[in-house]
Amino acid sequence: MLGREIRSVSFGEGPVAVLLWSQMHGDESTATMAIADIFRFLAEGEKDGLRERLRKNLTVVFVPMLNPDGAELFQRENAAGIDINRDARRLVTPEARALKELRDKLQPRFGFNLHDQGARTRAGTSGPQAAIALLAPPFNDSRGYNDVRSRARLVAATIAQALGREIPGRIAKYDDSFNPRAFGDLMQQWGTSTVLIESGALPGDPQKQRLRALHVGAILIALDAIATGEYADADEAAYEALPYNTSGASDLLILGGQLVLPKQAPVAADVAINYDDPVARTGGRVRDVGDLQGSIAMDTVNAAGLFLHPQAVLLADGDRGMLLKIGGAAEIDLRRGASQASELVRRVRANGGGREP
Repeated sequence: MLGREIRSVSFGEGPVAVLLWSQMHGDESTATMAIADIFRFLAEGEKDGLRERLRKNLTVVFVPMLNPDGAELFQRENAAGIDINRDARRLVTPEARALKELRDKLQPRFGFNLHDQGARTRAGTSGPQAAIALLAPPFNDSRGYNDVRSRARLVAATIAQALGREIPGRIAKYDDSFNPRAFGDLMQQWGTSTVLIESGALPGDPQKQRLRALHVGAILIALDAIATGEYADADEAAYEALPYNTSGASDLLILGGQLVLPKQAPVAADVAINYDDPVARTGGRVRDVGDLQGSIAMDTVNAAGLFLHPQAVLLADGDRGMLLKIGGAAEIDLRRGASQASELVRRVRANGGGREP
């Protein structure tokens, strides 16, 4: 929309065409990093069996960044504020038209729709943080399987089987409701067997570099299975058995403690904290206070028998005393007693989570 070029990069001269596109949402860059790594692998000069199988059997076309305007602001939408992934039906944006025209020209048998999802997403209702979510999108409201979607499911199952050995329990299935505006769903409808790959987050991976490597592996494994035809032997149950993505979790729960406000008697209260950047776990803010037993969180601090002392940055000076600010910086000391002079057990800090003193 602002005149930036949208580039495609091709590899191979095989009979099976594959189209991959990334960063149609400008703030979802994990797959773009992974594609850069794949370019390096494909460009290396020495003989390699995988590289030669891909070269001989596939024509692979990558669009590393479909939304460069959104990427400049690191926002989901394009320069007009339009979500490109909801413009597959109208095609009013130049980015959506470029992708559709490329698909029509290439007529790819397979497609990969590459995204990032929220770091608070879990694999199932009680599972761990989801690192990867997969979907063979439906082509209509029935959510049935024709040949096109069945091929996509087998490719997704291939990825699920391979990554399941590396990150067991951290692979989920994306919601498969049909969306008539979304590119993945309409690609399936147009005859391209399409797999959605969503990169979530992993503990201890604030820059998503391990997830980036897993994404490289997932794409290369899938491309190799397509090049050899081995995807057809995948067990579709490996895909169907995946738990669905579940959202709504907090980043951190402090459970079982007594909240201490200045000049007030302690009260039993749990505290839920969300981070401004849930991947890097920085910018923690208090989201909720009260009876939060049964709530879901990525991490939990057991504060049974301890007293929660909010720091000054989390308090507001009211006419009749100090108030705790919901949305304030999560700076809380966990102590043995109600007194500020009691033993410090743990510190919870906005830019560090729960830490020992």
